[in-house]
Amino acid sequence: MSFGRPPSLSSSGFTATPPDRGSFPLDHYGECKGYMIRYLECLKTNGSTSTPCRVLSKDYLDCRMNRGLMERDDWKNLGMGNLDASQNASATNTEDTGQSNER
Repeated sequence: MSFGRPPSLSSSGFTATPPDRGSFPLDHYGECKGYMIRYLECLKTNGSTSTPCRVLSKDYLDCRMNRGLMERDDWKNLGMGNLDASQNASATNTEDTGQSNER
């Protein structure tokens, strides 16, 4: 018995487990920060109504999936199956880094 640490962390075989579905790593390097900022600005502009900002939300999730910050999933499972690429105008106005262009 060792003092100072819980018995579950003893040397007898602590194994890491993957995170639960729905939890994902933080974006420590800000790879998708531009997408997140645009989405939050949209929410602020629209009084926290998320419907007009759904395309921006999809852009953000797509950025996270492309960079391995969350597991890739079908858009219909994420509640965005009815959004198509023609509605995704914001992605054509941004660089791959997620930073918005000056207007």
